[in-house]
Formats: sequence, structure tokens, C-alpha cells
Amino acid sequence: MARQGQPATRARRNAPQRRQRRDRDDVVSVLSRTVREIEAALRSGRVTSTTRTKFQAVALALREERARIRADESSSENHRNEQLKRLDEIAMLLAKTAVRDSGLLSLLDENAAVTSDARSVMRDMLRAAGIEPVVEEPPPPDPAAAEAKPRVVPQSVISRQLANPFLAPDFSAARPAAPKATRLATWELLGPLLSSFERAGAGASACMELPAPADSSRRTRQGRELMLHQAQLVASAAAGHRTFLLADEPGLGKTAQALLAAEAANAYPLLVVVPNVVKTNWAREVGLWTPRRSATVIHGNGDTIDGFADIVIVNYEVLDRHVGWLGDFGLRGMVVDEAHFIKNKSSQRSQNVLRLSERIRERTTRPLLMALTGTPLINDIEDFLAIWQFLGWIDEKKPRADLMHALDETGLTPAIPGFYGAARQCVVDMGIVRRRKIDVAADIPARRIADLPVELDGPAGRSIRAAERDLARRLVSRYETALAARAADGRSGGDIVGIDHDLVGQVARWELKDAANAKSGDNVFSMMRRIGQAKAELAADYAAQLARSAGKVVFFAKHVDVMDAAEATFAQQGVRYSSIRGDQTSKVRQQNIDAFVKDPDVSVVVCSLTAAGVGINLQVASNVVLAELSWTAAEQTQAIDRSHRIGQTEPVTAWRIIAAQTIDARIAELIDSKAGLAATALDGSEEEVGSSIDVQHAALVALLVDELSKDPAHLRG
Repeated sequence: MARQGQPATRARRNAPQRRQRRDRDDVVSVLSRTVREIEAALRSGRVTSTTRTKFQAVALALREERARIRADESSSENHRNEQLKRLDEIAMLLAKTAVRDSGLLSLLDENAAVTSDARSVMRDMLRAAGIEPVVEEPPPPDPAAAEAKPRVVPQSVISRQLANPFLAPDFSAARPAAPKATRLATWELLGPLLSSFERAGAGASACMELPAPADSSRRTRQGRELMLHQAQLVASAAAGHRTFLLADEPGLGKTAQALLAAEAANAYPLLVVVPNVVKTNWAREVGLWTPRRSATVIHGNGDTIDGFADIVIVNYEVLDRHVGWLGDFGLRGMVVDEAHFIKNKSSQRSQNVLRLSERIRERTTRPLLMALTGTPLINDIEDFLAIWQFLGWIDEKKPRADLMHALDETGLTPAIPGFYGAARQCVVDMGIVRRRKIDVAADIPARRIADLPVELDGPAGRSIRAAERDLARRLVSRYETALAARAADGRSGGDIVGIDHDLVGQVARWELKDAANAKSGDNVFSMMRRIGQAKAELAADYAAQLARSAGKVVFFAKHVDVMDAAEATFAQQGVRYSSIRGDQTSKVRQQNIDAFVKDPDVSVVVCSLTAAGVGINLQVASNVVLAELSWTAAEQTQAIDRSHRIGQTEPVTAWRIIAAQTIDARIAELIDSKAGLAATALDGSEEEVGSSIDVQHAALVALLVDELSKDPAHLRG
């Protein structure tokens, strides 16, 4: 009997292992099905936040499942190899899907930040396969990190708290109850809301309805005159509107509008979060527009701040150490300048901003929240999400009560085509304000971009052209190697005749990824730097000629060595200049700005594209020289708009110095062809949109196609 019972006992003992293997087989099926859903979504349109989350969840599950299978000693080697092979097939399909979008490609990196949503979706996948996932405990806080950037409470803030011991949250008005939007409660809405901006056609509204201001309200107590578009926003704040995405084009006076809106809403104490380079300028603007209000600027640990000030100005870089006391400061308003800085919600500065805005909403009824940016979208339509969350229009997963109620009132769902136009208008009415210079500031003179081709002669020019040829040959070699590998695998490429443009795009992505990680050697980035160095003296010489004949000139460059070479040329020619760089203190920076603006003998200001592209006013000059190209039209526009803004009395010309017969000329064309995401999403333009990665990728694609076209063998296929 004992021998007869042994097989049955062994079968019962092995049953859980067989069930576990079936469950794991189901995991592979769930992952495969999800990848196909992602692939179908990509074929139907752009990548949404939901698609991105699913993609990262699959990548995470693949890594964890592969590690689990390799460590599982209870299964046979053949079974493990079979499972790993199936996982490799899914990984290959995932990689092929990722090459369609650079944002997805970056999520495959093992070091990519994993969102909480992606982990949640991964757990749902495991449950769908009959497996209860293990919930990981969050890692303990890093004491070293906390010590590196300590939380502080300035002594003057403690004095203010002692002087106001009964300062309490403002609960003077009951919060409105969340509407019962049962009809839309089960819909995923953030993706459709983003799509509603992508689908916007020409002429679609990009600005909420604003009230007409009284004539008397267009003049401040100090006698300063507001333009009509500025007065309209201030009138809206006075009428009770409290959340604004102020996306006016650069140069239309967003700082003044924010300060006067805070005055109209009595939103004090007011917190203003800004890039470090414009802290001093904001303090000056307070003195110009609301001089009755005191402003204090936080530097470092805030030892010198005035804890009783009405307006607290802090830069993103030191905000983390002041989040604690600012959250308890009794703030009634918050302004985030250059709000596209918070587009990456996983970054520390974005989390600090979002944490503070949530804290303010918890303690203050209807606070004033304003996001200021002339370029709200830099790389992706999803850049909107962090700004909307800061303003309280959405949370991590869905619209908040006010926006949900507005969407519910439309009577539509995302399954109905008319939903997208109506949904976009609902978001705009929450407080998007976008005005273009051409529409509201007819008194601002015209702006034009003029290209000035230069020939790079001598050893430097020959070296750059040789490096470009080497890059083209390397791309061709990678292309031919990939073709050969595909043929060896029995994948001939189907009916493709001539150049395989999908493979060209893939090769360009490989090159771009290698270039981003390269420490040395020639690639598209090092070549652009060498071209900038070669153009530096020519660009500076042209700027000096302009300064002698037409007055003050703003000179922009991207790299420090290009700025150094330009300044050496100005010094040699006896042209006085000042300099604005990222490593300067605020005091030195302002001294140099003042020298250029106020000293008639200072003819040129040499500016860093990254450090001086925002937040400064240089209307004293009507000529701008761009010695190096930006990677985006938005960054280029920001630089030009340092001069082309309110207060400018002459037409502004931006002179782009282009190295002829090099990749520099190609990139200039590509920048012009990419209108920028704001054109479609906010201005209703139907032009093609693009990002810095798009331009870099397109430049490599063009270089490879040109080289392949020289060989008839590639054209025949």
C-alpha cells in the first residue's frame, strides 16, 4: 500500500509547483498581450501617459520575471530556458515598439525612474495572472542626503511665528463638495485631455474669456500704464479667478501681471519660485509694480531674509531646504516662473513645488496659483501635466472636482468625437491665458531672423568637414551591418526597394544614444561644439561691426569656450562688453546687465544661451547675434525675446551665424521646420511639432540618407 500511495503523494506534493508554473506561463501571456496593446496604441496616434505607464510596467515585469526564473532551482533547466526564450521574444517586441518614440526608449534603461503608476499597473498584471504581488517597503530616507541639503528655519521666520502665535489656516469658506461625476468616473481622462490639445485645429481658442477692464484700472497707483492684455488678466483676478497658466509669448510682461494679480487678490504672503538667474530681477519688479509690498529673496539657508515680508522669492535650487517652514508660513498665493522647469514630475524640484501647492490648498481657501511660462511645452504634450497638477486642476490620475464637473457638464465621453474640442475648452476655461505679440502688442516692432552663412576655411574648417564625412561613413557602416544581420536571420526587408527609411531612423537613434553617453570622440554633439568654436571669431567680428554701425548688440553662444573666444576678439578690437554667464552670482550678473543697459560705452553683452535666455530685459538693443544654434525653436525664441519685448522701439533682427556646407546649415533648416509644441497645442497652428531630440535625430537621418543616395547600390535595393 505504501508503494502504491507514493505516486499520488508525489503528485499532490508537485501540484503547487505545476500551478505556479501555469501562473507564470500566464504572466508571459499577460505581458505579450499588453505589448500588443501598446503597439496598437502607437499605430493609432501619439504616445499617451497611459501608454507610457503600461510600457514601463511591462519593462519592469520583464526584468523581475527574468531574474525570478533564473533563480528558480525547482524547475528544470529546459523549462527555464523555454520561459527565458519567451521573455526574450516579448523583450524584442518591446524594443521594436520603443524605437518609434525616444521617450519610450529611455524607459528601457535599468536606471530609469520607475513611477508609482507603473508599479501599480505591474501589480495589476500579476494579479490578472493569478499571482499576488509582493508589496515592497519604501526605502528608508538617506541620512547623508538629508545632511547634504538640510531643512532649515531662518531665525526671522521664527520671530514672525512668535509674533503671530495664533496664525491659523484660512477655513473661512467651506470647500465645495466634489461633484458626483458618475458618468465619467470610470473613464481614463488625462490621456484624452492631452489629446484634445494635440488635435486642436487652426483657430482653436487658447485663452479663457477675460473681462474688459475699466479704463481707470489700466494705471497703477505709481502711474505706470498697463497694456490692455495685462489689465484684462488683473481684472480677472480681481473678479475672483484664482488659477492661471499664464502662457503669453515672451516679452508681454508676465511678471507685472502676476504681481498685480496678487495685489488684486490680496494673495499675501505670496511665494514666488523662480530660476536662480532672475531672483534679483523679480525683487526689482516688485519695487516697480507693487512698491507698497515688501519683498525678500532667499539665498542659501535664508539667514538674511525678512520673515515679515509680503513676497518671498526663492529659486528652485534651494527650495528643498525651505519646503518645511514655507508650508507653515500661511501662504495665500504661489507663483511659479518659467513653469516648464517642473515638467519632469519625478525631479526633486517638481516634487517640492507640487508639495507646496498642495499644502497651500489644504490651508487656504481659494489661493492664487499662477504658472508663468512663454514656452509651456518643450519636448512633449505631457509637459502640461505637472503644471496642471500644480494649479490643482488634476491630481496624479484624474481631474479634480472643478475640472471633472466641467467635463461632466459637457454631456460627452471620450468615445464621442465632439468630446475633444469641448474638453479642451474646459481646460482652457480653468485659467489658460495665451496671447501672442502679433495679436495684443501691435506697438511692439517687428522681429525677423536673418541667416548669415560663413565659410570655415583653414585647418579648423577642413577638420570639421572631415569629421562630418567620418560620421556619415560610420552611419552607413551601421546601416549596412544591420542590413546584413537582417538578411542572415532570413528577414530580407519584404518589399522595400532602395533605402529602408525605417532602418535609417533606427541607425540614427543608435548613434544618438551612443553620442549622449560618449566621453570623447566625434559625434553630432562634439561636432556642433567644434563648429561653434570655429565660428566664434567670425561671429564676434560681425557683432563688433554691428555695434559700430547700429548700436548695442546682444551676442548669444552656447559653450563657454565660444564666449571666451568672442570676448577675446572684442577686447582685441577695443569693443567694450559685459558678460552674463551661469557661474556668476546674482549681484555680479545684475551689475553686468546694468553696465550694458545704462553705460553707453558698453556696446556688446555676451550671453550664455542657457543662463541668459530667460528672465532678463535687454530692449536697449535691437540686434541679436546667435553665434551657435540652439536645438529647439523655443530656446532660440527665448533668446531673441530678451530684446523683442515691451519697451522695444525698433524692429529686432536676429542674425544667425551659419557654417555653410556643414551639418550646421542642415540643423538651422530643421529648427525652422519644427514650429514647437506650443504652436499646435496653444496657438491652434497646424504646423509640424518637434523637440530637441527630434532635431538631433532628423539631422542624423538627413546625413545618412544623403550619404546612401551617393551610392546607386543603395538606391536600387
